[in-house]
Amino acid sequence: MRDWELFCGGEQLTMAQVATHDVIILGTGLAGLRAAVEIARKSGDSINMALVSKVQLMRAHSVCAEGGTAAVLREGEGDNFDLHAWDTLKGSDFLADQDVIDAFVRRSPEEIRLLDRWGLPWSRREDGRILQRPFGGHSYPRATMAADKTGFFEMQTLYDELMRYKNFTRYEEVFASSIIAEDGKFCGLTIMDLASGDLVALRAKALLISSGGLGTLYGFTTYSQTVSGDGQAMAYRAGMALEDPEFVQFHPTGLVPSGILMTEGCRGEGGYLRNKDGDRFMSKYAPSKMELGPRDIISRSEVTEILEGRGFKGPKGLDYVHLDLTHLGADRINHALPLIREVCMKFLGLDPITTPIPVRAVAHYSMGGIECDITGKCKVDGVWAAGEVACVSLHGANRLGTNSTAECLVWGGISGREIVKYMQTDPVLPDLPQERVNAEEKRVFSDILNKNGDENPYQIRRELRETVDEHLGVFRSGDSMQEGKDKIWKLAARFEKIKVVDKGRVYNTNLMNVLEIANLLDQAKAMIEAALNREESRGAHARRDFTTRDDKKWLKHTLVNYTPDGPQLDYKPVTITNWKPVERKY
Repeated sequence: MRDWELFCGGEQLTMAQVATHDVIILGTGLAGLRAAVEIARKSGDSINMALVSKVQLMRAHSVCAEGGTAAVLREGEGDNFDLHAWDTLKGSDFLADQDVIDAFVRRSPEEIRLLDRWGLPWSRREDGRILQRPFGGHSYPRATMAADKTGFFEMQTLYDELMRYKNFTRYEEVFASSIIAEDGKFCGLTIMDLASGDLVALRAKALLISSGGLGTLYGFTTYSQTVSGDGQAMAYRAGMALEDPEFVQFHPTGLVPSGILMTEGCRGEGGYLRNKDGDRFMSKYAPSKMELGPRDIISRSEVTEILEGRGFKGPKGLDYVHLDLTHLGADRINHALPLIREVCMKFLGLDPITTPIPVRAVAHYSMGGIECDITGKCKVDGVWAAGEVACVSLHGANRLGTNSTAECLVWGGISGREIVKYMQTDPVLPDLPQERVNAEEKRVFSDILNKNGDENPYQIRRELRETVDEHLGVFRSGDSMQEGKDKIWKLAARFEKIKVVDKGRVYNTNLMNVLEIANLLDQAKAMIEAALNREESRGAHARRDFTTRDDKKWLKHTLVNYTPDGPQLDYKPVTITNWKPVERKY
């Protein structure tokens, strides 16, 4: 049982429940857990935290990260910070902020060593040193790995470390519905407690948003179905801009037909991509890197091969190419890629030791997110963001593999330390506007729960995903995106006429799904507006009608602000410190 404080509400709702903490962490994947550990250890466990998660803590999508975590561990042995920084910048198609990159590459090795001290079972070389493998777009093997289960082991290690501390409350299987901010300052967070059916307001002096990406906006995706961009959508509606939402990464190797990630570690271990003629087609597109080119280039290459008739016919239009590991041999696959073999055998009855794997480009990651500064601090006072939900602009227009888990660790640590510093200033606990809490409870449990129209919300979600797959895919064009924009706005209008079948309040996943769909619709509007307006091709944003990068007009970040009438666009400059943009070749 949770110990709630109660206060009177308005006429329609008699009571609202409130819990007070020092800090709220919304989302408990890699970034959230890393921040929680940092806050606890740096404060001597004196800061009271609320850990808020839609799922049980160890079921966050971060456990699905497979291939590794990028870090310079061999400085002076062929690798160095400048090389990692250059690889990241070039991979970003020069849209990343260079001061952010520099901070990132210098901090990431410390995170690896910290996790090592906390007991993470990194894969080892024969001499006992931590093993690193090659990864796409990197000039040196710096993907620090725990076989092909890196995210799981990182999560488990952070969870185990967090268990050393006591001053936190777990809010698991709850759905966050709104961020309450007034006069540019954070006031509280409302959550729907699935077990009780209550709407609860959490008060705190600070909020960290670490709720992950928005991948289920796409139909063919590597994401768990819980990843619906709720943190981004709530921040957006609370007055925080979304930065660069048009840049969505497609991973080259999603398993057909499920979309399950076939880690880039497969190619890091020496796997080949082949078309139906058996050719290693990357020799035409990135001859110096082959299968270890950046993800945007490989994804476009695969789609080109398929469109030109050199792919294999797949189910429901999911034509594919082959990821061939057969030449690696059983020992190497069983040692370095055991999860990949297990997944292929369980989901397709296919053994990659003997048979190539059917794959195609799949929606995988959001380079954009909530606008924040290099410390993760957002425009609303008292709010930080870390991990995939945030945009410190490390990845720019295209992320390099293994930089994502590293980003979560680095900015989980940075934001945790910044929050501790903030708490040391003894900030005043903000007032929680009772009328805002009551209005949110009415919105969720009256306005939405009682909807009884003739539209099926799941049909709208299905059509939304089909629309985004078709019009915001690997290749885009103005005409197509305009058509997609019109469809999205029509779907939003239809959403107002939905029917929520389950009228109960306890474990009402129907209601939760409807709230998720509302979040996805808001994000789809922002994403397609930003993409339609960026008239160039850069990184993962590849347009058929504007085929080249245009640094003169578009070397800038998109900012999307929420208005009741739709997204409003603004822009800000890219931070350039060391390197000027050059032509991007591999």
